[in-house]
Amino acid sequence: MTTQFPKPNHAYGVDPRRKEYYSLRQARYDALAEDIDRWAGEAERLNRKLKVIDVGLTQGILLRHLEPRPHFANIDMFATDYRLQPPIYRQDRYVAVTVDDLMEGNPNSPSDAFDIVVCEQVLEHIPDLSKAIPALARMAKPGGKVSIGVPIFLAPLAAARNAYVRASLRFRPRKQWSHVQTFSMGSFLRRIKAATNLKLIEARGFRVISGGPLRGLENSRAWWAFNRRLGKAIPWACIEVQAIFEKPAA
Repeated sequence: MTTQFPKPNHAYGVDPRRKEYYSLRQARYDALAEDIDRWAGEAERLNRKLKVIDVGLTQGILLRHLEPRPHFANIDMFATDYRLQPPIYRQDRYVAVTVDDLMEGNPNSPSDAFDIVVCEQVLEHIPDLSKAIPALARMAKPGGKVSIGVPIFLAPLAAARNAYVRASLRFRPRKQWSHVQTFSMGSFLRRIKAATNLKLIEARGFRVISGGPLRGLENSRAWWAFNRRLGKAIPWACIEVQAIFEKPAA
């Protein structure tokens, strides 16, 4: 049976994690799905499929946002995670879902294999990024795109939080941290530049102001559009940043 979109009480008509239609928390997936669909259309005109790998699959949120797009049928989806977290949305739609460890460099994933490599809200959870970041570039085809999203803080706050987390891990080893890496936009981009030869195409911010008493505004397209403009103008001041890179052609 064909799925009907938009689904009621789903962000962007697809995402059950938020009921506000223009949820700012989920806006990064909507923006990325728009880009991937455009690239899939370009590939279709060249009579080839677009190969996309979602590194850090969780339960398949990216696929939900891609599913209603015009060129979804022209996308070959792959995914990895360090452990699978069922239920994975439409797992049958993936060419392969593989257990792989990004901190160890995703050794089970091929090199120079994917048109698009996506790593959304993953790096902040990884204690050691020395193998993780180069692996994202390694998996992309020459000329392919790599999209990486992380939460960010203003630079002084990011430095202070990093120092606090490091001290806590040393002196309070039983303390469990979900986000063990803290980035500002600048420190994040510097980490990528130092570890890869990827070329930055665009960095866009999300969630300048969201949730709380303003959550009701997230059913307004005008509020969504205003936040997208802010995210393009001052990405460094947002809660999340999503950077699109290109791997140089061979």
